[in-house]
Amino acid sequence: MINSNSANIPYYQYLDHQGHLRLPLEDLSTNTDNLIDFYRVMLLTRTFDLKAINLQRTGKLGTYASSLGQEAIGAALGAAMSEDDVLAPTYRDYAAQLSRGIKVSELLLYWGGDERGMDYQYVRQDLPICVPIASQTCHAVGVAYAMKIRKQKRVAVCIIGDGATSKGDFYEAMNAAGVWQLPLVFIIANNQWAISLPREKQTNTRTLAQKAASAGIPSEQFDGNDVIACYERISIALKQARKGEGACLLEALTYRLSDHTTADDAGRYRPPEALKEQWQYDPIVRLKTYFLEHGLLNEQELNAIDVSCGDIVSQQVDEYLNTAAQTPESMFDYLYENLPESLQTQREEVKQKGLENG
Repeated sequence: MINSNSANIPYYQYLDHQGHLRLPLEDLSTNTDNLIDFYRVMLLTRTFDLKAINLQRTGKLGTYASSLGQEAIGAALGAAMSEDDVLAPTYRDYAAQLSRGIKVSELLLYWGGDERGMDYQYVRQDLPICVPIASQTCHAVGVAYAMKIRKQKRVAVCIIGDGATSKGDFYEAMNAAGVWQLPLVFIIANNQWAISLPREKQTNTRTLAQKAASAGIPSEQFDGNDVIACYERISIALKQARKGEGACLLEALTYRLSDHTTADDAGRYRPPEALKEQWQYDPIVRLKTYFLEHGLLNEQELNAIDVSCGDIVSQQVDEYLNTAAQTPESMFDYLYENLPESLQTQREEVKQKGLENG
């Protein structure tokens, strides 16, 4: 009998939590400018994240999902993807979105209940934030299939959480990607918690990566708090997919340092000592330590990056708060290319009532 937990899944870590290199690196990863870019995106994401929570707590934003502790995965992904690749994100992938040119104000608009936030002014082909669990895996299959039919050298990237690997959509999407040999990279941001359900109660498999075996596609794990490992492994996967070698599944091991959302209290189900332990693996502190120990940046230069990120977020928050609300009749404007006559009448009625009450 084959043991389902015996899958030999490779695991990669380049920079450990003490800032020590564990594996030799390619030139691109060790380039100081690239490392600084990773750091800047991670710090910008965390600055935005903390501000968004403050806005929610003061009634200026809706329920919000924090990405605290997961910034390395997105920062690396955004740098590794080509501009014309397509990202199918979940609701914590701000670092990837910011790295790809999406604005802080756009993300805030979305979480403030304004769908114009997902009408990106840059990388317009990227899919909007997906809140339903795992449904974007199927969307990504469709995108990748179109790329293959058109013989384009492009790749679709789909990010999901560990909880999504328990959904049927995930298995169906993997199966289709394997059968059709699609240019599709699945990334599991395994933060150990599906809301209040811990990883060990979600599945009996030793890893989430080994689930790819059911679809006949390769898989691996890497340290999701090591931005260098994230970049190296994602870059390789993208290159292989772009060359026509088919889909793959990457499992990035990280930890959700925040509540599930601002509507959650993780203290009800997560032991405080477990959270305290995980802070030592903070991806931002890890890279900062590497900079300081190798003399690549000093404290003053690091502080300057911090100030710059704060300035960007402040400016973008002002832009969000000063964005005029959409008129009520705009709810009709994005349903059809040509609005049916019956809805045109309704739209005019709503508009007129708005003017009367305005």
